[in-house]
Amino acid sequence: MQALAIIGLFGLVILGSLLVAPRRATIEGFFNGTGADGRAPGLWVLVLSQVTTWIFARSLMNSAILGYFYGIWGTLAYAAYYGSFVTGGFIVSRLRAQGAGSVQDWLGGRFGATGNACYNLVIGLRLLSEVFANLLVVGLIFAAALPEMGVARDASILIVAVLGLIYSAWGGLSAALRTDVLQMLVFLAVFAVAFVALVLSPGFHIGAVLTAPGTAGAWNGQILLLVALLQVFSYPAHDPVMMDRGFLADPETTRKSFLHAFWISTLCIIGFGFFGIQAGLIGAEYEGELIGTWAGMFPAWLFVALLVSLLISAISTLDSALASAARLVVDELKLGQRSLAGGRMAMVAFMVLGTGLTLWGNQTLFDAVAVSGTASMFLTPILIVGLVMGWRIPLWSYLVAFGAAMVGAVVYFAREAEWAMAILPEAHKYEQLLLICAGVLIVGFGAVLFGARRV
Repeated sequence: MQALAIIGLFGLVILGSLLVAPRRATIEGFFNGTGADGRAPGLWVLVLSQVTTWIFARSLMNSAILGYFYGIWGTLAYAAYYGSFVTGGFIVSRLRAQGAGSVQDWLGGRFGATGNACYNLVIGLRLLSEVFANLLVVGLIFAAALPEMGVARDASILIVAVLGLIYSAWGGLSAALRTDVLQMLVFLAVFAVAFVALVLSPGFHIGAVLTAPGTAGAWNGQILLLVALLQVFSYPAHDPVMMDRGFLADPETTRKSFLHAFWISTLCIIGFGFFGIQAGLIGAEYEGELIGTWAGMFPAWLFVALLVSLLISAISTLDSALASAARLVVDELKLGQRSLAGGRMAMVAFMVLGTGLTLWGNQTLFDAVAVSGTASMFLTPILIVGLVMGWRIPLWSYLVAFGAAMVGAVVYFAREAEWAMAILPEAHKYEQLLLICAGVLIVGFGAVLFGARRV
């Protein structure tokens, strides 16, 4: 019965998304998000789109899982990444003030094709991780909802991938913006009901939640908070979904959209983390990425509401990731014609690759965040010294910073390999991650400051 309710409600959201997607696709709408009348999206379309593409299924699960293990510190650590809306809005405003139309536009003007190639590699990996991680959550949900069906995980991943691709490929970015509004409003309604039910439940005490150390202690949550603070400046700049939305409307509308997206998404992430913290407080056993845990904790209707909210957030991120993938391949890499067919082919390629990774790849949700966040850190010294301070940075400094970040990302991803264990100290993986991030920044800033010159 629960499975039927989840499938039925999610099916209605998919149907609604197909209905609100634009009936007629245009090239400008597909790549730039303009409406049928040629107008840029308004403030609240941008806000709701920013929020729903950033509080995606992976993020909600990460917040809850980190809250379960590390208490309020784990949830706050993940919420700190949402400071990216503040730093991202600042970066966008500086780029636009200097006449740039994208991050690639600014980097290309200073570091040429090589600089753009390095950046595009990182954001290509980021987009693949978006597809992978959100489809992974879909698979986890249906595997938990239909445990008697051995093919539930893989079948649900394939079905959602196809459905997401269909309406994404029809309208591109304009479809993503319009469906984001519907999906975000539904998500907020479902999540609000679930959150109120949690707060009013007999065993819930706000004081206990706000001081909870988690089942594994608060220390590693505090370490992870430091990691987030080190990554939060560069993190938004390597997220093409956020950056693309920074150049759609006028500067004032864009500035307001980033600020509103910051507080709304941060509250949602902390609120969802409460579900994980509460699971730890009542002594629930961890299973199935918390999905199995919730099944035993909450009444059936609340469990269904939680899973539907996760599924909505997954599908809302998939369409935006595919729209950004089309712009990356066609507008930046110039690997296809700037046509509807060219954009759609790029979407198909990314969905096929991301689905393949999901069916085969790593099952640890936070690793995708940690690895891509570490890889993005070469941008911190480049943007602070070059964009903010206005100094001229040589290409070799850029490449050293990029190389350090990529090495750091690879070492963390392969931390259990013998060669990586020989490099890293014996410590918890988040302590290792903190040391890696500090090392990446030291090398990056060292190379950039040594080579940079005042203009």
